[in-house]
Amino acid sequence: MRGEPGGMDAESSIIRTRMFRRLSTKWVLTVLAAVIVPFLGYAWFLSQQMKSRESEVVHYLLGTLASELADRVDNDLAQRTWDVRIGLVGAPVAAWALDKDDEKNQDLFLDQLGKIFTKFCNSARFYDRALLIDRTGHVLAMNDSNANAPEFETKVRQSDLSQEPWFQEALSGRVALVDHHVSNLVPAPSNGAAAIPEAYHIGIAVPVPAVLDPSSTIGVVYVLVNWSHFQKDVVKPPRPALNSDTSTDIYGSCYAWMWKEDCDTIIAHLDTSLYTKSVTRDTGLPQLTQAALRQDAGMYPDYKFRDVAKKGAFKHCRDKAHGGLGWVVGVGINDEDTFVTVQALRRVLIIATVIVLGVVLLLTMVIARRTTAPIRALQEQTQRIAAGDFAARLEVRSQDELGQLAHSFDRMAQLLGENRSKLIKAEKDAAWREMARQVAHEIKNPLTPISLSATLLERAKNEKSPEFDTIFKNTMAMIQRQVEAMRQIASDFSAFAGARKPQPEIVELRPLVAEVLELNAAWGRELKIEVSFVGECGPVFADRGELRRVLINLVSNAFEAMQQGGTLKLALARVQDGRAWSEITIQDTGVGLSTEIRKHLFEPYFTTRTHGTGLGLAICQRLVDEMGGTIELVPVAEPGSRGTIARVRLPEHAA
Repeated sequence: MRGEPGGMDAESSIIRTRMFRRLSTKWVLTVLAAVIVPFLGYAWFLSQQMKSRESEVVHYLLGTLASELADRVDNDLAQRTWDVRIGLVGAPVAAWALDKDDEKNQDLFLDQLGKIFTKFCNSARFYDRALLIDRTGHVLAMNDSNANAPEFETKVRQSDLSQEPWFQEALSGRVALVDHHVSNLVPAPSNGAAAIPEAYHIGIAVPVPAVLDPSSTIGVVYVLVNWSHFQKDVVKPPRPALNSDTSTDIYGSCYAWMWKEDCDTIIAHLDTSLYTKSVTRDTGLPQLTQAALRQDAGMYPDYKFRDVAKKGAFKHCRDKAHGGLGWVVGVGINDEDTFVTVQALRRVLIIATVIVLGVVLLLTMVIARRTTAPIRALQEQTQRIAAGDFAARLEVRSQDELGQLAHSFDRMAQLLGENRSKLIKAEKDAAWREMARQVAHEIKNPLTPISLSATLLERAKNEKSPEFDTIFKNTMAMIQRQVEAMRQIASDFSAFAGARKPQPEIVELRPLVAEVLELNAAWGRELKIEVSFVGECGPVFADRGELRRVLINLVSNAFEAMQQGGTLKLALARVQDGRAWSEITIQDTGVGLSTEIRKHLFEPYFTTRTHGTGLGLAICQRLVDEMGGTIELVPVAEPGSRGTIARVRLPEHAA
């Protein structure tokens, strides 16, 4: 019903199905597939290529930035060392101040050297302390500073630094660099963790050669470089040298850090709370340490730091043998910032895809409507011709292929109309001729013995044969049998032609099957056939006489197949196959069915016996079809068994 929800859903489903079956819809979908799918594929390919190229560029730039940062650190260390060697040690004042033989002028030289140290530290701002140390490890001179209290200066001058490793190395004639450390010569700031860089220093120890014997070291100049210089000026967030408006966005999260020579201890970072922390233990990123230990420079594996996905590159600075401290510098960037360009391109591609899709869809729909209009007219004309209106004509004025098709279709309709009556007459004549041939063939067989018997009876009478009465009796009996056979032939032809109008009613199958078995009981006993009947099923709505004819035909075929005796099993059952069915199964142990016979079972006039019309199974199939059921004959599938199974299914009648 249209007003019921189920009816509305079914109607909507039918409309959708018809819509998708239309040629115009298929055309639109085909064009979309031909245009949009390649376009989307190209957009996806371009996006992936851009992403790949962007990744390669990011890797290259991060590696370049790490290399530049390492060079900057190395150059800065070299510059600081050069400043100390030229600015403090290069002047002979330091050597003169260490000359024990000139005690008269030593104090003057020391005072002058202190002023030089003070000027040196104040001019550069990142040198905190400059000390002159004699061979015994005692401080003789230092820079002047507001932070220097008299007691602190006294303490420093009284210190013995002779056991310090850097002092021993410098005293041997080599420049010694002291790694990131808290110097005991400078008190730590008292303002907490925020001033951590001010508490750390790089120590530069430069040997002071004798004036007259440069190969002899008479003291050491020791300078402390404040670590904030490296934190703020050297290890600073890098930026690529690109004149691009997007570089700020892409590298907004770019930052740098530095580790000690062990590739695990953090000594420089934007977050100063990470100073002296272990990369492996404290940040949980052992893969970064392992990567830095494996090679001199390269990319870190992709990693997450504080739940943010990142990419990074590293580079080792010069080791101690080459004037450095073996530090490892790193440059990192957030993943989300590396693909800003790709994401912008994707947005452009999405917008372009939507616009192209809309334009193509609109144009395709317009063209499809105009192109399929003649086809729809052709469809309507086909339906009219199928209904028998051969006079209808198409009104298609186009001169293209569809117009030619329309003209050809009209010509075909005209020819069909002209030939229809001829075809019907020819079919009727052929059907009557075939029927007449079959009837003549079937009637000729019983007429031959009737004619012979009549001739024999006439001869016996003319010759006044003493056996005339016996011959007469036998002849009459034979004529009766042949007349009955001709009556059966007439009945078969009438049933096959469907001359009788069905009269359906509610039929209980079990009593009807029992009735059919009772009709054939004597025949079964004569053939020594054991019959079994089991099962129950529901009633069906069918013509009782036609259904009885079907069952009699199937049981008779089974008996015919068991001339030497056997077993006949009949069973009733209910079957659910989307709907309820009542099933009748008839299984015999006869000769069975070959593959070739199964191909022709339900064909008219086909039979494997020497008698009969060959219409039995054809009639059964037609009658069962009219009842809305199915019929099939299959060989028994059990190993070592033979026989045939006839299976009839009829719709179960709902009460």
